[in-house]
Amino acid sequence: MLSASGLDRRLLDVQGLTKSFGGLAAVKGLTFSVREGEIVGFIGPNGSGKTTAFNLITGLLAPDAGHIWLAGEEITAFRPHAICAKGIARTFQLVKPFAHLSALHNVMVGAIYGREPVAALATAASQARETLAFVGLAGKDQVEARRLTLVDRKRLELARALATRPRLLLLDEFMAGLNPQEVQTAMALVRRIRETGPAVVMIEHIVTAVMGVSDRVIVLSAGQAIADGPPEAVARDPKVIDAYLGGVGVA
Repeated sequence: MLSASGLDRRLLDVQGLTKSFGGLAAVKGLTFSVREGEIVGFIGPNGSGKTTAFNLITGLLAPDAGHIWLAGEEITAFRPHAICAKGIARTFQLVKPFAHLSALHNVMVGAIYGREPVAALATAASQARETLAFVGLAGKDQVEARRLTLVDRKRLELARALATRPRLLLLDEFMAGLNPQEVQTAMALVRRIRETGPAVVMIEHIVTAVMGVSDRVIVLSAGQAIADGPPEAVARDPKVIDAYLGGVGVA
């Protein structure tokens, strides 16, 4: 879990983040923070604004209102490539590899254009192989992305994000579609990622997985945070039970 040394070092600050589409507010006044070395789970019903919040933080969408700071620097108006260079990387719910490139070349892209750009191709390739091995894709570096299984494409998406050397990693339903054993492996991998340095914010619908790996859980409903705290406290919160868990708490 989060070490005491990281308790007061805030890495990400989000204040009053708001985004509407055609008059419908997808995110309304969202405010939260993430500390260095922390794993934060984002849960909530479909349409509660989780992925929209990720898209705002990573610059894919411009907010209608609100502010975003990374390590004290405001990044609200930054473009996605500039935000990546500052140290935020993400995966997507629907994986987006370069389909006709090898796994190795996919991850090399992250190394070359990340927070600590690598100029030498040989160095980028070496780092990419290490990252592929870290996520469980050792020996598959020459396989085209389009020929990988869904599980391996998810691992590849993660490897490409990690290759950018992020300070903050956003995972959008990384565990979706995995069987129970694969979920356990993914949870262990998230913990190992945190041990290497990045803070992690993860959107998941597998509530038991989120509760089992997160230091804190934030619950969104109708674009607003209705709970933010330790997993065991959030699971007992009546607002969470009513809005998300269908009247049944989480053990």
